[in-house]
Amino acid sequence: MITIIENTILHMLSSCLSLGDGSHFFGISPYSHPDIHGEVVFTTGMTGYPESLTDPSYKGQILVFTYPLIGNYGIPKEDSWESSKIHAAGVIVSEACTDWCHHTALQGLTQWLQEQNVPLLTGVDTRAITKLIRSSGTLPGILSSLPQKQIPNSPLFHPVPLVSQNAPSIHGSGPKKVIAVDCGMKSNILRMLTQYPLEVKKVPWNYDYTKEEWDGLFLSNGPGDPTQCVETIAVLQKAMQLKKPIFGICLGSQLMALAAGAKTFKLPFGHRGHNQPVMHDESGKCYITSQNHGYAVDPTSLSGSWYASFRNLNDQSIEGVAHRDLPYFSVQFHPEAAPGPTDTAWLFNTFYQLL
Repeated sequence: MITIIENTILHMLSSCLSLGDGSHFFGISPYSHPDIHGEVVFTTGMTGYPESLTDPSYKGQILVFTYPLIGNYGIPKEDSWESSKIHAAGVIVSEACTDWCHHTALQGLTQWLQEQNVPLLTGVDTRAITKLIRSSGTLPGILSSLPQKQIPNSPLFHPVPLVSQNAPSIHGSGPKKVIAVDCGMKSNILRMLTQYPLEVKKVPWNYDYTKEEWDGLFLSNGPGDPTQCVETIAVLQKAMQLKKPIFGICLGSQLMALAAGAKTFKLPFGHRGHNQPVMHDESGKCYITSQNHGYAVDPTSLSGSWYASFRNLNDQSIEGVAHRDLPYFSVQFHPEAAPGPTDTAWLFNTFYQLL
């Protein structure tokens, strides 16, 4: 035990997070890495770091874990991840656990990050970073060996094509067929859908499925600004004319709102964690939800028969939209969890019953 800790310390390298407001946070890294920049965001989850890091919605972001100790149960095998690789640009933790232990673990967090060429900064005050982001909003940042004076804004790129699959694929089987638009879909969403007797055709983000035969449409989560998904929205607007059931999650919720003529805006620091309280408008029930998003629907832009079906009890932002007459509904949070609570998993059954 002592030998492992001593060897780890000996190989630690000085590293620094430089932020767009001029702040610098000095720490250490267990391995060398090139300078990496991205939008610095934080997540409050106490567990679930393998799922969070493999969530495609974190593409291009430097992820700060607010929980002080990350890595204590190691990294499980790939079939429990949310995609085949890490999508976060960099990782920041207060303490990276080297003495990990769990019966499903195959390796430690540090080894996993290094194998996937993802920078790790540890030994920093993540509480101070989080408080800064909470007061100033998300900031561009650079992870490097020396503090940087000039921090460029995160590059303007469209991340969804980078995380969407390139060709359609078929999953599950059943009498009903669902088109699942992959904008960076988490694996557990597909697991939840295929628990039902459904044939799920997973298609790329810009695929035109409107001339095919299908019974229901699913819109997935994904990274970035929803207004960049122009092609996805255009196809969705054509699909809405067919009046078949549509269910969206996270980015899918924003896309549904945009297709309906509403607007979206960027939240100051987003919602990322596993304990976000929301209220269901129709029933008045409250749920604890898993969330990971930086954009929300403008409540003043919903019109006609569209309404806010869920609201966040912390800031009153919209957590779901629905149509009063047609079988269209979506949620901003993650009912599939992975990680987080499964309190709202019933939404998948709601979708299935509509088919």
